[in-house]
Amino acid sequence: MKLQQLARPAMVLIGWSLALSAWAIGDKPLKVIVPAPPGGTIDVAARVVGQQISADIGRPVIVENRAGATGSIGLSAMLHAAPDGDTIAMGAINLLVEAPLVMKVPYDPLKDIVPIARVAQTSRVLVSAATNPAKDFQGLVAQLKTRKGQTSFASFGTGTSSHYAGLILSDQAGLGMQHVGYPGAPPALQDLLGGQVDIMFDSLLTSLPLIKGGKLRAYAIAGKSRSRYFPEVPTMTELGYPEIQFPGEVSFYGSSKLPADVLAKLQAAIKKAAEAPAVQQKLIDLGLEPDVNVDTPAMLAESKALFQRNAAIVKKFNIQPN
Repeated sequence: MKLQQLARPAMVLIGWSLALSAWAIGDKPLKVIVPAPPGGTIDVAARVVGQQISADIGRPVIVENRAGATGSIGLSAMLHAAPDGDTIAMGAINLLVEAPLVMKVPYDPLKDIVPIARVAQTSRVLVSAATNPAKDFQGLVAQLKTRKGQTSFASFGTGTSSHYAGLILSDQAGLGMQHVGYPGAPPALQDLLGGQVDIMFDSLLTSLPLIKGGKLRAYAIAGKSRSRYFPEVPTMTELGYPEIQFPGEVSFYGSSKLPADVLAKLQAAIKKAAEAPAVQQKLIDLGLEPDVNVDTPAMLAESKALFQRNAAIVKKFNIQPN
């Protein structure tokens, strides 16, 4: 009897070991669904990290783009796959803490989806056309106040952090600005450059080349800290607007039904790959700030806090769902 009792946990451990071994070096590809079109920053980041994961564990990694419906198509596809760790997703945190507040999604973003590992962060940056005569944030605000009620700010979508940040600035600085929402950053930036709108809180990823190219001027960073790319540009917190802090996170996500042992194996593989010096340099080249975190409970708590913060913003400014 005692031998049988000892044998049972031993067999369980052997079973786990075999399952993990099969997960790590099996012939079946690891599929990473990216809820965005090919060629974008998240897509490239997924391929960079995925390539390193494949090299580390000897298993094929395939990136599949499933864009549409503000990311819900891709995340739904991930959730419809078996929760065995063979299909995961990679995306920005706004998929969980912004989009579901203004559109119906066929899942609970905080119960059905679990953050596996964060690999990088980015920031929102307050920009205007380089032709704008205001040289700094204080000058920009003063200029906008002279035309109170006649100015506008662009966003890359209703109910996004770009929208939230503009609303809060307009409200707290007494600017009376009109919001103009666009279906993404590219058309918004085009009108910003053309003078149809005055300012925008954009993702650093899309504004970075335009700032470096002298077409946009950066006035402030709406993130946790100054950017390595523009260390001279202050944060909104430094400028007296601590509520305008909207850092972006790029993470791998999975089903909340993932077995704990498989989740741990995924985290180990992603962490090793994301911390490789060559991978970190490639992420930096993309405009991302490498920041590896595999503490799922902490990341989930952060997501819940951001969701609640954003829900309060939606309520305060009466942002209507799409």
